[in-house]
Amino acid sequence: MLRIIAAIVFAIVIVAPACPCLQARESKVPTVDYLKETDAQFDARLAWWRQARFGMFIHWGPVSLKGTEIGWSRGTKIPRAEYDNLYKQFNPVKFSAKEWVLIAKDAGMKYIVITSKHHDGFSMFDSDYTDYDIMETPFGRDVIKELSEECRRQGIRFCTYYSILDWHHPHYQPYSHGGPGEALPDGQKPDFNVYLVFMKNQLAELIGKYGPLGILWFDGEWEKNWNAELGRDLYNYVRNLQPDIIINNRIGKGRHGMKGTTKGREYAGDYDTPEQRVGAFQADPPWETCMTICRQWAWKPNDNMKSLKQCLQTLIRTAGGDGNLLFNVGPMPDGRIEPRQTARLLEMGKWLTKYGASIYGTQGGPFKPGTWGASTRKDNRIYLHVFAFDGESIMLPAINKKIVNGSLLTGGKVKVRQTDIGIMIDVEKQYRQDIDTIVVLELDGDAGDIEPVSLP
Repeated sequence: MLRIIAAIVFAIVIVAPACPCLQARESKVPTVDYLKETDAQFDARLAWWRQARFGMFIHWGPVSLKGTEIGWSRGTKIPRAEYDNLYKQFNPVKFSAKEWVLIAKDAGMKYIVITSKHHDGFSMFDSDYTDYDIMETPFGRDVIKELSEECRRQGIRFCTYYSILDWHHPHYQPYSHGGPGEALPDGQKPDFNVYLVFMKNQLAELIGKYGPLGILWFDGEWEKNWNAELGRDLYNYVRNLQPDIIINNRIGKGRHGMKGTTKGREYAGDYDTPEQRVGAFQADPPWETCMTICRQWAWKPNDNMKSLKQCLQTLIRTAGGDGNLLFNVGPMPDGRIEPRQTARLLEMGKWLTKYGASIYGTQGGPFKPGTWGASTRKDNRIYLHVFAFDGESIMLPAINKKIVNGSLLTGGKVKVRQTDIGIMIDVEKQYRQDIDTIVVLELDGDAGDIEPVSLP
């Protein structure tokens, strides 16, 4: 009965011009300007995320039935009408939230971000504002609800992705990738304000029904209908619903494309989002690389998967640059994360069980990442992650701290010589690791005080 009433309400909003009373109610939600928070408040809010370093990204939806890219294949590789009706066949009976979270946990990941709504407009949760959602599939189970509850049970932070653009909604403009999924009645014209109300209502659902959320990961801000003012308004709307939530820079309009860096502090968003590449060394603003374990975001049969070496060195370079890695999997149509992807993630987890102290809770530097490897630091320790030695040794620039001890976290012996002009690290070939040789330098003071420097 409630879904019938909600559908009627939604139909009224869609068919009629934007309701002034509803818009007024939405505009009154923000009461605090969270864009003016202090540096101390900002650091406290992002503290858990910076400590975590490693999270799981999940792109999933009815499109997995076709093995093509989520959102982008609508109206291109798959005709719009066919794409929009895939949900009628979507029945992932092997989905297990418990298994997914356990995989993430065993991989050493500390948070999960799943697509609650991608550009194709399909909601993976039980929404009162649309019938184009998971409850209308043959599966008929609320994936977001089950996953959020399981994350809490297993101690993993639950987060959601949400696309600002929606190529299915009739009031969203501009139309692309096949146009809107629903047609407006004759005489009705698209009204973007109606879509804004719909979007805010869904975001309130996500936070109210499945929160508190660790992160709201926005996307799709690049189209011309979105601007910096709308980004600031939406940022404050979400923060007023949940003050401690973290929001990426794709809510604003200041992103430098796939590079992911933000043009200036006047744009909304808490951290940068380099895509399919490791970000450059950067402590401020914070950043998070989003990258696929294979090539496609959504599941693709026989997709080219990264080697263990590529996966681990990506994570290490990211931590060494003072960033986080949000590593993506695309579950299969039956609801399972592909076994070979699971196996690769568990290999990463096995490595992190041994050497996670050099990743979690660390700060990037003081030696910036390069072809040689990367470094992380915590308290009085520097962790040198060496990928390649130049001959028998590696030469590091001088630092303003005394090295009191050197050791190999990965096992074996290391010789450390410190002079006024630099630091010489010698590791015999028998103790070098193919993926990462980890040298630990213990100092007579805090490693965080050292100014970051690049190797020659």
